[in-house]
Parts: sequence; structure tokens; C-alpha cells
Amino acid sequence: MALTGERTVPGLAEENYWFRRHEVVYRQLAHRCAGRDVLEAGSGEGYGADLIAEVARNVIGLDYDESAVAHVRARYPRVDMRQGNLAELPLSDGAVDVVVNFQVIEHLWDQGQFVAECLRVLRPGGVLLMSTPNRITFSPGRDTPINPFHTRELNAAELTELLESAGFRMEGVHGVFHGQRLRGLDARHGGSIIDAQITRALADAPWPTDLLADVASVSADDFDIVEAGAGADIDDSLDLVAIAVRP
Repeated sequence: MALTGERTVPGLAEENYWFRRHEVVYRQLAHRCAGRDVLEAGSGEGYGADLIAEVARNVIGLDYDESAVAHVRARYPRVDMRQGNLAELPLSDGAVDVVVNFQVIEHLWDQGQFVAECLRVLRPGGVLLMSTPNRITFSPGRDTPINPFHTRELNAAELTELLESAGFRMEGVHGVFHGQRLRGLDARHGGSIIDAQITRALADAPWPTDLLADVASVSADDFDIVEAGAGADIDDSLDLVAIAVRP
């Protein structure tokens, strides 16, 4: 499957930090999918849908990209992979118990329409699990995203408003933070291992050996997910994680 820089792929040393930063959310929230019918809307490479399939009753993966759909069907056969538009989910009303949408909402032009579709396909009491980069730390000081592939980034208050305005009841908003070991790697690489990776990418130069080794060593356990108000400022988080319920 072609690398785009926006689709997180496992098994690549240079991509490992971003892969693990996404993987931790799947691992922390997989229990919410146990024994349930799940839709992953925007399933990308498919590793997350496959991880969820370890515990779920059934997992439907949905992506707009034909190459991603073909890749998931070939690599992850226990995922019921389909092609479709997230603005018009190809499922009937009340079809699933859980909708998973990780690191996707920031790419969508009509976020409100998508969230309304999530509400429609969920059964009463069903859960929407969503993650997205925190606008405050991902594009600091800007109203428009730094990342040209993002249409609109959100802070915690904006994410909450988006979900509540569609009719969801918020169960909680959490933040993804660097844990102790990653804070040590930040210090080792001039204050931010993220900035060190971006600098290398912009320079289009070979990876320094120590940076590549440190990036390759990152695991999901190196990140902390903290609920808003539980000892960390949600506005300082790297990514936001929302849990919302269809009444």
C-alpha cells in the first residue's frame, strides 16, 4: 500500500512514533468493543480494525480509498472491509453498537454531517469513540491547520460542541500525553522528539542514528491517556480522545 505520510503504517522504524501514538488509543479503548458489533469509519491500513476484531463480535471497516480497502481485505481477513463515503455511511439505522473514528475527523470537510451519520447507525446506548489531534498543540497559535491534509482541527471544547450538537451525550474527553520515558527522549533531542523528527523530514536527509533508534524503540506504553480534570490540562495534550453515547 502506497505511503502518503498521512496513513499510519505499522512495521516502519521511521513511522514508529506516530504508529504507537495511534495504537495506544486502540489498546486503551478496545475493551469498549468486546462482544459488540463495531464500525471503524476511516480504517486506513487496517491494523486497528484487526486489533478490535480480537474482542468484538463483528468489525466492519470502511474507507474511501480503493487501495486501502484492497489491502485490508488481503491482510486482515477477519475485518468485513467495505468501500464508502463517511458522509453517507453505507449502513442501516441502528446497525452497530460502537463506531470507532481515530485520527480521521480532522480530514473531513463536513464534520457535522459525519457525526450525524455516526448517531444514525448506532443503536440506542451505542458509543462513538473518536480521537483527533489537539489543535492547540498540533497547530499552535493558528486557526487553520499546519498540516495541508487537515481541513479543520479541534480543541477539547470544540470537539465536545461538535458531538453534543449532533445529539450525543458526552461520557468523557481524555488527552494523550508523553509518559515518563518519552519525556526523557524529548529532553535528549533538544526538548521535543516530535520536532526532531519533523526537522529531519524537512531536511530530506538521512536519519541520525540515535534519533532513529529512539523513535524505533517507542511503544504504546510510553504514552499516557488522562481524563480531563484528572491532574493534567487537556489543552496541553497531544491528541484528544472523546467517548460519546447515543441516548
